[in-house]
Amino acid sequence: MSSVTTTKTPIGRYFDVTGGRVYGHVREGDGPALVFLHYWGGSHRTWRPVIERLSPTRAFVSYDHRGWGESTEVPGPYGIEQLADDAERVIEELGYGACVVVGHSMGGKVAQVLASRRSAGLKGVVLVAPAPPAPVGVTREFQEALAHAYDNDETIDRSIDLVLTSGELSAEARRQVHEDSSRAGEAARMAWPREALVEDFADRVGAIDVPVLVLAGSDDKVDPPHVLRDHLLPLIPTATLTELGGTGHLSPLEVPDQIASHISAFVARLQRGGPAPAAQGDRSQRPST
Repeated sequence: MSSVTTTKTPIGRYFDVTGGRVYGHVREGDGPALVFLHYWGGSHRTWRPVIERLSPTRAFVSYDHRGWGESTEVPGPYGIEQLADDAERVIEELGYGACVVVGHSMGGKVAQVLASRRSAGLKGVVLVAPAPPAPVGVTREFQEALAHAYDNDETIDRSIDLVLTSGELSAEARRQVHEDSSRAGEAARMAWPREALVEDFADRVGAIDVPVLVLAGSDDKVDPPHVLRDHLLPLIPTATLTELGGTGHLSPLEVPDQIASHISAFVARLQRGGPAPAAQGDRSQRPST
C-alpha cells in the first residue's frame, strides 16, 4: 500500500502581539516547525529562497517583525526583548509542540534571547550571520552612520554593494531589498542602530541548552566569522560555527542553497537524537560550498 505525501500551500495570516498584529506566511506540515526571524532591513520575504529549497512538507512560519513589512503599523517598543516576546506569541498561537528557530542578523540576536528563556518545545537554533549577544567595537559614530543606511535609493544601493553582499544579487532580490528596507516605520528603522544593536545579553545566552548552529559568511563585513568565533561561541556552550563560502551578510539571498542544506542536515540530526554539535569535537568548521 503506497502512501501519498500531501504538500500544504503556505498561507498568509496575522498574529496577535502586544499592541497589534504581525503578518507572516505559514505552512502546516512535518515538525519540528521552523520559525524564521529576519534581519534589520528585511521582511518575511527574505527567507523565501531558503524555504523554497527545503522539504515541501516542512512546517514553518516566516513573519514580519513589528515595524517591518506588512507589520509596519505595530507600535514599539522595538527592542530585542519585545521582538522575542513577539516570537514567543507567534509560536504559542500556532501551537508548535516542537520548533527550531532560525534567525538572521538582528533576528539572530532575537533568537538568542528567545532560546535563553528555554521555552518548552524549542529543539534547536540556527543563527545565520547573527549579531553577537553583546556589541563589539560599536561607536556612536558607527551607530549614526548605520541609522542612515536605508535613507534613500542611493544609500540602500551603497549598503548593498559595499556592506551587505560579496557578489551580485539578482535583479529581483535587489529590488526586494530596496522595497523592504525603505518600507519600515521610522521608529522601527531607528531602533536597531540606536538601541537594540547595543543591548547586552552576554550574561543571558549561556543559559541556552539546545544545539545551536551558527552559519557565518566567509566574506561577511558586518558579522565576520572571526568576530563570531571570539564573541559568540565562547558564550554559548552548545554552539558550533560553520563558514558559508562565497557570501557576505545577506546569505539568505546570496547562497540560499547552502543555508537550506545546513538547516536540513541540522534538523535531521535533531530528529535522530544525535549529540549536540558542541560534543562532536571541533566547534568551528571552514567554508562550505
